[in-house]
Amino acid sequence: MQEREFGKRRPLGAPIAFGAHFAGSNTFRGLFREGMGLVEETAAYLDGMGREESRGLPRGVAAAYAAESMRLTTRLMRLASWLLLQRSVNEGEMTAEQAQAEKAKMRLGGIEARPDSAAWEALPEGFKELVERSFHLQQRIRKIDMAIYRPAPLLISDNPVGRQIGRLSAAFGAKAQ
Repeated sequence: MQEREFGKRRPLGAPIAFGAHFAGSNTFRGLFREGMGLVEETAAYLDGMGREESRGLPRGVAAAYAAESMRLTTRLMRLASWLLLQRSVNEGEMTAEQAQAEKAKMRLGGIEARPDSAAWEALPEGFKELVERSFHLQQRIRKIDMAIYRPAPLLISDNPVGRQIGRLSAAFGAKAQ
């Protein structure tokens, strides 16, 4: 007997892959809305209030603002690309294999640098909040990405709880997985 798991069949009783399960969940849809909302909010800030606030910054801080805003937009575009890729798989527009090939072309990390602490402290608070929120979103997405694309094999005998379950199963005549 088999159970359905997001378009795929898996043996009855087999572990559910967290990543695949999460990617099709309401929680993912919430993360998608949050991520795309942050992209829109950041674009509006940088085109509006951020532009005004950056005009009054001292030269060194203005350079830090410009550099960090480029890193921020790059980070958010990468995260938005990842979210759109996952949504395409969830909606059946692309297979998991196609998504994996496309995902291999993108990087979710490598842009974590911040300006030195003096320049960072002098940046506008609204801007710093957007940067911090983007880092938080990036961390969450990287964890989910690892769960989806680099799942660790789960073997019952690989951990103490699994070994105990195996012993109980054997004692009561059930077949351990």
